[in-house]
Amino acid sequence: MTRKPKLLSGGNPQIPKGDGDAPVQAYIAAMPGWKQDIGRKLDALITKSVPGVQKGVRWNSPFYGVEGSGWFLGAHCLTKYVKVTFFRGLSLKPIPPGGTPKSGDARWLDIYEDDGFDEKQMTAWIKQAAALPGWIP
Repeated sequence: MTRKPKLLSGGNPQIPKGDGDAPVQAYIAAMPGWKQDIGRKLDALITKSVPGVQKGVRWNSPFYGVEGSGWFLGAHCLTKYVKVTFFRGLSLKPIPPGGTPKSGDARWLDIYEDDGFDEKQMTAWIKQAAALPGWIP
């Protein structure tokens, strides 16, 4: 019997750091309730839009990147929404709506249960973000 991952505050799954699809799929499988459908849909869009996408889990969040270029996107579960962060979001057209004066180049989209997200716009952002130099921690 496999133990279900612990959910941290806000319902974010606690998944060990790892590279590849397996830790990302473990994260998605542990996402609570409706958020799991968002995770599956997002992962499928990214995989389809970015051939050879690199995947990994860092800081209990799935990350997506391009080999040799760094991470371009990360996701995170919060109590009422899933946050999708584009690390070079200020360079995207249109700029994703989330951001603060302290967020630097990063911009994000908060996806709520009843809102979902515009797949066409998300795909455009994913393709743009993957083409830019990514974030290398």
